[in-house]
Amino acid sequence: MKIPAAALALAAACAALPPTAAWTQPPAKVTTTAPAGAYVLDPAHSTVAFRVRHLGLSAFAAGFDRVSGELRFDPQNPQAMGVEVAIEVASLDLPAPPAGFHDQLMGETWFDAARHPRIAFRSTKVELTGPRTARVTGDLTLRGVTRPVVLEATFNNGYAKGEMDPGAARVGFSGRATIRRSEFGMAYGVPAPGSNMGVGDEVEVAIETEWTKN
Repeated sequence: MKIPAAALALAAACAALPPTAAWTQPPAKVTTTAPAGAYVLDPAHSTVAFRVRHLGLSAFAAGFDRVSGELRFDPQNPQAMGVEVAIEVASLDLPAPPAGFHDQLMGETWFDAARHPRIAFRSTKVELTGPRTARVTGDLTLRGVTRPVVLEATFNNGYAKGEMDPGAARVGFSGRATIRRSEFGMAYGVPAPGSNMGVGDEVEVAIETEWTKN
């Protein structure tokens, strides 16, 4: 299974979601040799993982194996960038799952994958918060419910074709967000007020992505 690597990355990178520093005069452009244009997600070098509190005992981590996406990259005008990502719900990858656990999570009580086989995110606004950071607002669709979500994104680096990858230009981004699963119709098992017995409502999401130019 591939998820242990995603879970380890999540545990290391998402122990606490860092606050975003204010940037009163954000840069007009991003410094990189990667050219503007349309990019596609490289699934071999990307992970989408999440973490949720379990019975007050641990922060259970898992992720998804099949993710696709498109990126409109423009280092000269970062606010004009946009991204769309689709996740195949059935590709949920669990660490050492007991028999039937994956099927249980695919059922109506949890992801309801038969009726809602994909999770989707589409950005609607990009606000720079630093030289390489931005607050990305977008619409997240989960279980057929669409709600606005804010993603704290970091531009890690980018290269033109031939510098690090002879096939195409490449860029990399990290993203962090926190959602409440109950807001998407997945309220089963949320602990009663004052109790930890159950599965937490807050879900921390950690994303590591690489993109190659079309």
